[in-house]
Amino acid sequence: MATHEATVEGVGVGVGDDGPGHPVVLLRVREELIPIFVSADQAQSMQHALDGTPFERPLTHDLFVDMVAEFGAAIDRVRIDDLADGTFYAKIDTEQYADDERTEMVFDARPSDGIALALRVDCPIIVSDEVVDQAGRDPDDLGFVDEEEARRQRDLGDEREGSEGFDFGDDEDDSPFGDDPF
Repeated sequence: MATHEATVEGVGVGVGDDGPGHPVVLLRVREELIPIFVSADQAQSMQHALDGTPFERPLTHDLFVDMVAEFGAAIDRVRIDDLADGTFYAKIDTEQYADDERTEMVFDARPSDGIALALRVDCPIIVSDEVVDQAGRDPDDLGFVDEEEARRQRDLGDEREGSEGFDFGDDEDDSPFGDDPF
C-alpha cells in the first residue's frame, strides 16, 4: 500500500450555504486536501499545538506526550490508513526502549487524536493512497483560500466577495471554536 506524508493546512470551521458548520482539520496530501471533521475540543487542541500556546496545566494530548516520554517511549508516526462508511481510521506507531531493547507498538486511534499528538511531537502524518483516493479534494473545489495568499491579496487592495469553503480566521480574538474555556 503506497503512502504519502501529509501536512496540516489548518483547523477551522466548514462553511457552506447554511453558514458555519462543524470544526474541520485539512490535511494536504498529493496536492489534494482531505477534510476531516472533528469535535470542537479536538480542533481546539490541534490549534493550540499549531500555535504553540502554552498552558499552566497540561491538556490531555500534552499529558499523553509527557507520559509516553516518561515511560521511555516515543511516537514515531501517525498513519491514517482507512476510510469506511465516512469514518477515518488511524494508527499511532510507537517505540519503547527498556533494558537496551527496542519494542515497537501500534495503537488504534482516532485521526483527530493522532493529528493532535503528531503536531506536538513533530512526527510525520502518513496517509494511504486508498484514503486520498476516496477523500482527497481539489483545493479549488473546496473553496480553500491559503491564508498567506489571502493576506497578500488584501494587502494589495483586492477585495473579493465572500468565499465559500473553510474559515480559518485571521483575527486572533475571533476563534472559530467559541470562547477558550482555559
